[in-house]
Amino acid sequence: MTDTAPNPKALIEHIAKALVPAPDKVIVEEVDEDGELVIELEVAEEDMGRVIGKSGKTARAMRNLLRAAGDKAGKRYELEILE
Repeated sequence: MTDTAPNPKALIEHIAKALVPAPDKVIVEEVDEDGELVIELEVAEEDMGRVIGKSGKTARAMRNLLRAAGDKAGKRYELEILE
């Protein structure tokens, strides 16, 4: 069994594209800020509500997945949803 490092950018991109009706407008960038990898997610304006979810539950779930991936890799990941 191979143990590969998690790819946080691909994870968030896959989830976001599955959530929105315009997956071609999903943009995911990685930014390294003082040892913490910040994943910046940008979607079409009309898809923002789908990515954030009711009371922020979808965004919170994506952040929890990133945290779990970071724990596995021994790194810190953070998700920023850009408007």
